[in-house]
Amino acid sequence: MASAEGQFAGQRVDRIELSILIPCLNEAETIERCIEKARAFIARADINGEVVIADNGSTDGSIALAIAAGARVVQVVERGYGAALRAGIFAARGRYVIIGDGDDSYDFLNLDPFVAKLREGFDLVIGNRFRGGIEPGAMPFLHRYLGNPVLSLIGRTFFDAPIRDFHCGLRGFDRERIIALNCHTNGMEFASEMIIVATLRNYSITEVPTTLKKDGRSRPPHLRTWRDGWRHLRFLLMFSPRWLFFYPGLALIALGLVGAILLFPGPFMIGGVGLDAHTFLVAAMSILVGTQIIGFGMIARRFATANGFLPESKHLSAALAAVTVERGLIVAASATTIGIIGMAWSLAKWAALDFGPLNYPVVMRVLILSLTAIASGIQIAFTSFLLGIFDLPRRRSAPDAADLARDVTIRAADAGASAP
Repeated sequence: MASAEGQFAGQRVDRIELSILIPCLNEAETIERCIEKARAFIARADINGEVVIADNGSTDGSIALAIAAGARVVQVVERGYGAALRAGIFAARGRYVIIGDGDDSYDFLNLDPFVAKLREGFDLVIGNRFRGGIEPGAMPFLHRYLGNPVLSLIGRTFFDAPIRDFHCGLRGFDRERIIALNCHTNGMEFASEMIIVATLRNYSITEVPTTLKKDGRSRPPHLRTWRDGWRHLRFLLMFSPRWLFFYPGLALIALGLVGAILLFPGPFMIGGVGLDAHTFLVAAMSILVGTQIIGFGMIARRFATANGFLPESKHLSAALAAVTVERGLIVAASATTIGIIGMAWSLAKWAALDFGPLNYPVVMRVLILSLTAIASGIQIAFTSFLLGIFDLPRRRSAPDAADLARDVTIRAADAGASAP
């Protein structure tokens, strides 16, 4: 079956203002009611619109019911909430698209706030169920008081997104603008990806109150609390190298340096607890791990920018551009040299005792710091080389026979035109 993008790419979309898109997977109990409400809204609001069902492999008669109810059905072979919505968005013919679940939990009769904000020029309009009202039993306790608030808070903190209900399934957007985001996730995390990428691209985003009622299905929902919650959290972290790598790495280095400075002269007492060489070793390992994490963060950011997952950041791009292979190797060589000098000093102190037992705590501390410097230098050196790989010019694909023939034809035509 041809993809929805290819199938509908040649159709005009400016004749229809609004497409109401509903993803569907075995929603025979509720899909007709959703379509009837959506069509009733279109008629009441006097909008040139359509109802599109993105069916993701229903086997319970949902497709026939949707067609009979007056919807246009797009069959999507690739499984997943995000895959169904992507195909449905490509297939939609409206300038604006409003998406909502097919379980009859969202109010398709009252989409006026979404349409009004879209007509004002907003690229993305998200429903806020906490402002609009949640009926008893409509949202599980964990989702309402833990999952959604926490994940929404993380989204606002990581990306400065102006959204307090990240996972509301009722949302509207400018179709062409959302297609331009090139969202690619297939699962439930598609909802987060849309907001995050739109925020990173400086799209105009707003929220409107909407209500949520208990869905009309007798079967359990497709959503799985812990699995899908983890997938959302994982996506938020992977799209933010700052919070996943840089901030934790800097925190570990800072803690390690503080511990090393306090403990280098000797044991340090906190209340009735004495910290000594073992804690000093932990501090050194903290510095080492922090350095490695920051290296991972630099690689992740460079990779994400090079492949279009994250847009260019002026400040961060300038900082990363300053990290050349040569400069990294200079830092690495300096750290390694300092470490080798410290090791040599420690070895000399040990040799002065005929390699017998050492009763000088400072020697052990110097040795630990020296080994940490050497290991950090090696990490920095290889990280610099790996970052340098991203700066290599990309090899172009070899032209095929058709391209070569067309090039020869153009050259021949140009030669003939220039002949006297």
